[in-house]
Amino acid sequence: MRRHKSSAWHRTKHRVAHSIKLRMVMVFLLLAAAMTFVFVIGVQKAFTVGWREAARPILMDYVDHLAEQMTAGGPTPSVENAQAITERLPLTVRIDGPVIRWASHPDARPTNKEWGGGKDWPALLNRQSADGHRIEFGLNGEVFERRPRLVGYALGALLALTLMAWLYVSRLLRPLDAIGEGARRFGLGDFSQPIPERGRHGPDELGELAKTINTMGWDIHQMLESKRALLLAISHELRSPLTRARLNAELLPETDAIRPQRDALLRDVQGMASLISDLLESERLSGNHVVLQRTPTDVAALAREVAGELQASHAGTTRATVSAPEGMPMVSVDAARVRLLLRNLIDNALRHGGKAPVAPSVTISKSADALSIEVRDHGPGVPEEQLSQLAQAFYRPDSARTRSAGGVGLGLHLCRLMAQAHGGAFTVQNAHPGLSVTVTLAA
Repeated sequence: MRRHKSSAWHRTKHRVAHSIKLRMVMVFLLLAAAMTFVFVIGVQKAFTVGWREAARPILMDYVDHLAEQMTAGGPTPSVENAQAITERLPLTVRIDGPVIRWASHPDARPTNKEWGGGKDWPALLNRQSADGHRIEFGLNGEVFERRPRLVGYALGALLALTLMAWLYVSRLLRPLDAIGEGARRFGLGDFSQPIPERGRHGPDELGELAKTINTMGWDIHQMLESKRALLLAISHELRSPLTRARLNAELLPETDAIRPQRDALLRDVQGMASLISDLLESERLSGNHVVLQRTPTDVAALAREVAGELQASHAGTTRATVSAPEGMPMVSVDAARVRLLLRNLIDNALRHGGKAPVAPSVTISKSADALSIEVRDHGPGVPEEQLSQLAQAFYRPDSARTRSAGGVGLGLHLCRLMAQAHGGAFTVQNAHPGLSVTVTLAA
């Protein structure tokens, strides 16, 4: 029970700490309570200080009038008249003297502390009759205490005011929700829908903030579009000279003296052509309208075929193993892009874990609405702080800085884009030992 209360307290504390609406309502309530306290104390002090000059003559005259009514013009006070006065007015009366000792409220001893204090208070509320009886007047506090409903009314009014303040603050800060949703859309690369800038009485501070974020989002969108257009233009323009360079390299004589340079030149030209193809594919997949050519595909057979093709280009490594359930049905995917995805994943596993004692593995499984592909190697793995950056374009860990060992950093980036284009997900984690990459495709 104590743990449950502690957990509820921590949740409430966390919610208040992260909710500007709740904090604003609390500030309003504390401000209202402080203003009420200051006002009440100030009024009481002002009345205590100033009543002597303004109310004392009136009070003395009224107390003299009550004392005359109680004695009815005679020397001795009348208990009947005193009872009539206490029934008519919220007062207490105590009579002490040689003949009469009577109190309207024996249990209530009137004091001057609750009603202003001061040395002259007994002279205001005490009277002496002609025959020596002392008459003491006081306010009946029971009359003010017989109002229990007022506490409920005050509490209900406080709750109603709190609810009204909460509703008003929620309405006032509602644009913050739209600003948060818009910022998240911009972060995901969706700039098609701007943040609403309207206000009830025209743009206010939140409207200006939304306008500023929209301007920033539009600038970022234009910058990304310019970068994409530049990459596409450069890639297209480089294809023609690369094709001519490859053709000229193939026309070189295949003599023993020239063959090493010719083969090295062809490898570099082929690497540049692959890089350009990857750049073009990444830009196509980054667009908002990716067109997939979905066809029924045997992904397990496709993975075995790709693993066999890559084995020839990775001399000295063990062949990647492919495991899939028997009789797994074909799935509707873009076969060409899934082939590229498998090629990049298996190539990455062979590049960094192909010389480990255990061969890289490809595990394929199928659920009701998704296809899962896990590729794992048993190499050195990747530092934990670099895992979140592996799928970024042109990023290579420090241990893979060389072109022969680490590529150019587009393989995993393309795999993530292909997974997203298929409505799936891409995750990377250390498998201890090695690295595990899991791609989920909606199929």
